[in-house]
Amino acid sequence: MWVRRLARSRSAPLAAGGVRPDTGQVRPVKVTAAAVGAVLAAGAAGVAAGRLASDAALKAPPGRPLPTEPRLTVHGTAAGRVTLTRDLASLRPGTYGLAGDGSHAVVGAVLESAADTPDTVVRRLEQVTHGTLEAGDKVWLTANVHIGDPGAALGLECADVDVPGELGPLPAWFVPNYRDTWVIAVHGLGTTREHPMNVMRFLHGRRLPVLALAYRGDLGAPRPPDGLNHLGESEWRDLDAAIRYAVRYGARRVVLYGWSTGAAMALRAAAHSALRERISGLVLDSPVLNWEATLRALAQARHTPEALLPLAVRAAQGRANLRADHVADPFDPEHLSVPTLIVHGPDDTVAPWGYSRRLAERRPDRVALHTVPDAPHGAMWNPDPEQYEERLRRFLTPLM
Repeated sequence: MWVRRLARSRSAPLAAGGVRPDTGQVRPVKVTAAAVGAVLAAGAAGVAAGRLASDAALKAPPGRPLPTEPRLTVHGTAAGRVTLTRDLASLRPGTYGLAGDGSHAVVGAVLESAADTPDTVVRRLEQVTHGTLEAGDKVWLTANVHIGDPGAALGLECADVDVPGELGPLPAWFVPNYRDTWVIAVHGLGTTREHPMNVMRFLHGRRLPVLALAYRGDLGAPRPPDGLNHLGESEWRDLDAAIRYAVRYGARRVVLYGWSTGAAMALRAAAHSALRERISGLVLDSPVLNWEATLRALAQARHTPEALLPLAVRAAQGRANLRADHVADPFDPEHLSVPTLIVHGPDDTVAPWGYSRRLAERRPDRVALHTVPDAPHGAMWNPDPEQYEERLRRFLTPLM
């Protein structure tokens, strides 16, 4: 009888919803299909969210603030003063650009004796270089103190030149001088070739010619084929083109000076350029030495949930063809063959300082690390320009 009941159970037709009338059991295949569908939907949503989070680095527009940089409100201006929202950023020591939509100013030190409030801070307003500052304006601090070109901003002789690159002509500024060692300057995330103007007067005073490069993705430069920033992995070839240009026009040696991802480009060029024997030194400001850490930091600054951060890293790896084994290759301490100055600090939330410290510890014969406190990513010059330039002078003097 038990056998007959089991046979009847197996042959009974299914009711709606997949339930057998005599057993109340749910057909397993229906549940499995629904579960798989839910998992696939969740996975697709996760991939889309990871892709969006990866945009923080792969589509960071030059000249716009990184997501780590807070927006501040202008609460008022007076002769030589500007009142800003109180924030860790607005309390930073030193000299910074203050940028808004259609405006740019230069701000100096925090004025401790000024009549600030618990919600505001007063800084010295050095000059308004473009547009106007009005109460209610939304602004952000930027490492770019100067705007325009070296002629207009600094009064230096300057020529606009085109560097032949693999994707097309690359705009560059050439500031001539007497020495046959050239400095090739290359900016990083969130900045433009205006950024190297912070140190151009100093370099000009050392009689060093300077070539400041705009590379793929910059205004006036060719667009990368996929429209993405590759964090130096493909952009370094534009720096390589600049080395060839410098040698063609009289440079016997070059010093590569890079900020952020520009520093990563410099390391790649020093490892892979056909003209690497012409490179006499590297200056690396806030170098991006681990693209995964930088990508996670930028995604996190966009309030990406912790669980989605690995998806953001994988999305970037797939979209920009970033390969961990290849990315790490130029940053191997054993590949450093020229004197290298790293200027970096523990308050950099975009490119962790620990990687710079470990690189310096592993190659003390090649790497000098100058640590700068209280400085955000790419802004090691801004807190104390004199100290920064003195360290730079001591490093460059034997290389001239």
